[in-house]
Amino acid sequence: MSGPIMLSPEQEFSIKSFELQVKEMSLEQAKDFLVKLYQHMVISEVTYRELLQHEWGL
Repeated sequence: MSGPIMLSPEQEFSIKSFELQVKEMSLEQAKDFLVKLYQHMVISEVTYRELLQHEWGL
């Protein structure tokens, strides 16, 4: 990568909004949310990999 990734003002706002939501969660809610977030990240990674393999003909 060539340098730090710059976020748009909308993305910065979204992150701040998410931070405020997380602060209001109970510990159990936060743990459950974290597991679901990780699951989503894994699914996204697999999806991107499959799309790239299809696009590149691998």
